[in-house]
Parts: sequence; C-alpha cells; structure tokens
Amino acid sequence: GEAPDFRRLKEELTAFSKSLLDPSEWSRAELAAWQFALDTLDGLEEARAGLSVALRELRDLSQGIHPAILTERGLAPALNELAYRAPMPIDVAVSLDGRLPDRVEAAAYYVVAEALSNVVKYAGATEVSVTVGRSNGQAFVEVADDGVGGADPLRGPGLRGLADRVEALGGAFAVESPEGLGTLLRAEIPCAL
Repeated sequence: GEAPDFRRLKEELTAFSKSLLDPSEWSRAELAAWQFALDTLDGLEEARAGLSVALRELRDLSQGIHPAILTERGLAPALNELAYRAPMPIDVAVSLDGRLPDRVEAAAYYVVAEALSNVVKYAGATEVSVTVGRSNGQAFVEVADDGVGGADPLRGPGLRGLADRVEALGGAFAVESPEGLGTLLRAEIPCAL
C-alpha cells in the first residue's frame, strides 16, 4: 500500500480542530493533546523523508552503485552523512589510518546502512553507535543499539544479505540480539583482498 500522506493528515487535523467548538472552551489537556498530535505528525513526516533517502541509497548499493561521498571522500564522511539523515542521534566513531580498499569500504558502508535501516524500522532504539576501525589486517564494523533486540540473522533478507556480502570477502559477520537488550552487529573484513 501507499504510505500515508502525513502532510494531508496534518492539514485535515488542523482544519478539524478549527471547526470544533470555540477553543477557549477547551481544557489545557485537550489543547496539549492536539498540539502533541500535530508535533508527532511533523516528526513522522521528517522520519519518512529520511527513510526514503536511505532506502534509495540501499537500492543503489545493492545494484553496485556507491554514493558519491563514499567514492570521493571515504568511509568516515559517508557514515557521518548516513547518521545525519537518520531520525535519531547516532554516535559515529571511525578510527582508520587512510582509506580501506574499495570493496571493503563499500561492504562496511552497506553493513552500516542496512543496520541503521533495521534500527529505524524495528528496534525502537534511543541510542545507536557505529564504530569502525582496523586491527590486525582486518576492518571491523560494529553497530549497537539499545532497542528491543530479538534480531534474527536467519530471518529476512536484510541481515542474511549482509552476512553473505561480508563472507564473500572472506570476513565474518555476527549478531547478538537478546530480547529486550538491544542489538550488537559486528562485521570483520580482511583488508588484503
């Protein structure tokens, strides 16, 4: 189905609220409830727009098209851009001395992009961190959140696709996601390809 048009819904709520009895007769609680509903719709509209951009980028990545910022400036600026577009604050820590090989950068970016998409869609998280570094000839990527947990890498194409991508490069992919305790996703990818 088609995503709800939050702008239209907001306009209808606004018009409806004006058509009701004289607002001076309303209680503070009623006024607060209307304001909360309108603010929530604004937030949902912003989140929907951000998700639309992220989904477009994921489609491009799945077809082998990398974002210009990744190709031109590297992994750290590309991940910071992903975090900037997310509907919640994300702490990004990238500790690399120089660029990673192109295929490793692309895989790391894809892991983070898909993980953040899953966090937004399913986790209900308030805190998210992304950590990227290099150790012992391997790039590592960690995405952790404080959401609902319960992510199953064998269920659904997203996490399975990430595992396949990382393993195709000789790497390892793991998900720890106990119910109610958030999720930690970790990928390790050899830098010498």
